[in-house]
Amino acid sequence: MTIAASAPGMPGQSRLQPRPDANGHAGAESAGRGRAGPQGRPLGESHGLLRAEARIDLDAVRTSTAELVRRAGGAEVMAVVKADGYGHGMLPCARAALDAGATWLGTSALEEGLALRAAGIDVPILSWLAAPGEPLAAGVAAGIDLSASAGWMLDELAAAAREAGRPARVHLKADTGLHRAGALPDDWPGLVAAALRLQAAGEIEVVGLWSHFAWADAPGHPTIARQVQLFAEAVETAERAGARPQVRHLANSAATLTLPAARFDVVRPGISVYGLSPGPEVGGAGELGLMPAMTFRARVALAKRVPGGSGVSYGHRYVTAADTTLALVPVGYADGVPRNAGNKAETLLGGRRRRIAGTVCMDQFVLDVGADRVAAGDEVVLFGPGTAGEPTAQEWADELGTISYEIVSRIGTRVPRTYVGQAA
Repeated sequence: MTIAASAPGMPGQSRLQPRPDANGHAGAESAGRGRAGPQGRPLGESHGLLRAEARIDLDAVRTSTAELVRRAGGAEVMAVVKADGYGHGMLPCARAALDAGATWLGTSALEEGLALRAAGIDVPILSWLAAPGEPLAAGVAAGIDLSASAGWMLDELAAAAREAGRPARVHLKADTGLHRAGALPDDWPGLVAAALRLQAAGEIEVVGLWSHFAWADAPGHPTIARQVQLFAEAVETAERAGARPQVRHLANSAATLTLPAARFDVVRPGISVYGLSPGPEVGGAGELGLMPAMTFRARVALAKRVPGGSGVSYGHRYVTAADTTLALVPVGYADGVPRNAGNKAETLLGGRRRRIAGTVCMDQFVLDVGADRVAAGDEVVLFGPGTAGEPTAQEWADELGTISYEIVSRIGTRVPRTYVGQAA
């Protein structure tokens, strides 16, 4: 089944988006078919690939999540769907992950959690990043768990609970070495004590204790064991003070895959839900039992012959060595193709790998295809699972000095997401 769906971002919908009902499902007009085009033909099928698309295989999300559930042992799995599901589409991927055995969902921003609730998803949700003044009462009223690392957040959560008329469900975060959010060991007892006072007043419930790894994608790194130890000590301190958390959680994707000692009650895989390895040192996607879900592809907009010695794209950072054919691909850095991919990243066109020739522009880039026959409309695969010879997101990341997380999550709002698989 194929469904042509929105470009990412919860507020807006592209013209390919099947309008969801109150439960977040595609309406009767388009469910399973793609939205009808001008002649009544489904855009998702009859028109096929338009300028570009990110094709998301929801069966791959299910396969990868099921493997994470298996590796989690007895721990529950919180599928992290922040950043529009790492660029894959939050709602479809959340539903696929839940179908495969995840029992929690995790988001960074509160508005993401609220969007899940608005779509009718009623499993436990944790949203963990907020600044002062956010509408926390809406989250409390929706039954979304919220994180606190400092006293100001506890105060705002208590106020939100009074406004919502129900206690706030709170996860206290300990900083065990990442040095982002979380209370440092010296501040932890005070945070716990303040939270327990508010709990006694009926304004919050301390339902979780958690922390986050700094270096779990390098198995065996000495920081890992130290963070496990510090988290265990933080839990002991909180419980000795009277906390009775329902869940304790520390493991990200890498730790879920490699570190049973970090499982505790819940694991929080993110990138691996979408079939990508958290890093080369952890292992390749295939050997980890993961299946990459995103294929980013486009169509050639123009093919033309140019003479040898022709400078290509801005700054002529590529010059043709001989008479050749250039193929124009209509996606650029506004669509998430990194500008520094020029003369570095490869694509697949006509069964052969082709390196981007010259500077990536805002809306387009160029490929030098030599004497090969290429025509407007031919498919170009920027990256995918690698099963048909195309580059992978990890290959792009390695070539560009970044991580696969960035490669997939940066795909822009002009690129429609199209969903395939039985979960679509």
